[in-house]
Amino acid sequence: MSAPNRTDFDQYMVPNYAPAAFVPVRGAGSRVWDQAGKEYVDFSGGIAVNALGHCHPAAVAALTEQAGKLWHVSNVFTNEPALALAHKLVDATFADRVFFCNSGAEANEAALKLARRAAIERFGEKKHKVLSALNSFHGRTFFTVCVGGQPKYSDGFGPKPEGIGYFEYNNLASLEALIDDDTACVIVEPIQGEGGVTQATQAFLQGVRDLCNKHNAFLIFDEVQSGMGRTGHLYAYQAYGVVPDILSSAKSLGGGFPIGAMLTTSDIAKHLAVGTHGTTYGGNPLACAVASAVFDVVNTPAVLAGVLQKRARYENALNTLNAEVNVFAEVRGMGLLIGAELKAEYAGRAKDILGLAAEEGLMILMAGPNVIRFAPSLVIEDADIDEGMARFAKAVRRFVA
Repeated sequence: MSAPNRTDFDQYMVPNYAPAAFVPVRGAGSRVWDQAGKEYVDFSGGIAVNALGHCHPAAVAALTEQAGKLWHVSNVFTNEPALALAHKLVDATFADRVFFCNSGAEANEAALKLARRAAIERFGEKKHKVLSALNSFHGRTFFTVCVGGQPKYSDGFGPKPEGIGYFEYNNLASLEALIDDDTACVIVEPIQGEGGVTQATQAFLQGVRDLCNKHNAFLIFDEVQSGMGRTGHLYAYQAYGVVPDILSSAKSLGGGFPIGAMLTTSDIAKHLAVGTHGTTYGGNPLACAVASAVFDVVNTPAVLAGVLQKRARYENALNTLNAEVNVFAEVRGMGLLIGAELKAEYAGRAKDILGLAAEEGLMILMAGPNVIRFAPSLVIEDADIDEGMARFAKAVRRFVA
């Protein structure tokens, strides 16, 4: 059999993706090579997943060592890597308890199920309403995609779950008009990732916390994209000083190995008694061993401070470029979750820039049709930032030519 190539995707794969024309085959740090040997600088980070870049020695060593010990036992049994990782997450956050799963969608599904169950058990069946921000994204299970405030992802699959309402992000009055004593929870991203890399204001997040307290509703922070060092803090809530009741984590948590986690307090966690929720693969030894190694690298003063320094390097390069080409209306986000919004005259054309960037040897992302998104390795070398931004500048100059 000959080596698989991009045309095999169109023949054999379900067509719900439209991948790039090139096929990556090897990565090291923040560089990637395709089947033809062409090199790319990776500013996409696997969509904010590859926290340590490609094939980081600490992650490779953890995976290799665990692969020779124990792969899977299910949750009929526990295992040492899961217990060790849970201990680290509890010690570093507000949480007392951790539930492991396999993805961000599953972490949010667990968070929403927990919030509804706890609210109903405490206050009765009427207390089940879920409130979410417009333009939010919380995963692709049917429940989470309906909770996410983007109908383009949830329409066309039949009747939607009841009891979900939507407020405007960063508009406290919009939430105040919806929330009441029948609200089980409010779920919000401290930074809307898929929705355009828009960060919450301090006043908004604190106001959401206060409204949840007033109405005995649980506050869920979706930190799937903003968590694990991406903002220069281990979790974004720590930058704001606003503490949720439940937090979802994934993406960078495993540094490329699939894992998700829901974090909460003991008082809330008790509502998920034995048999009320579960997962076959969640908390498997391979995933937890890798995530534990990633955690040990990321949760250090040097790496977290480095995220903010690298953010400034990106911003300087983007501002210098924009002074020349005048393409971007705003550069926003926190840490190494960066969004560059196109000016109105270029609206809807972010995908064009992605294609040109790939031709120049650069992997980047979109966050909607109008926003270029960078979510690179948290330990990307300065030289890689400079080279990648030079390639990005070439792509943007071609875009406006």
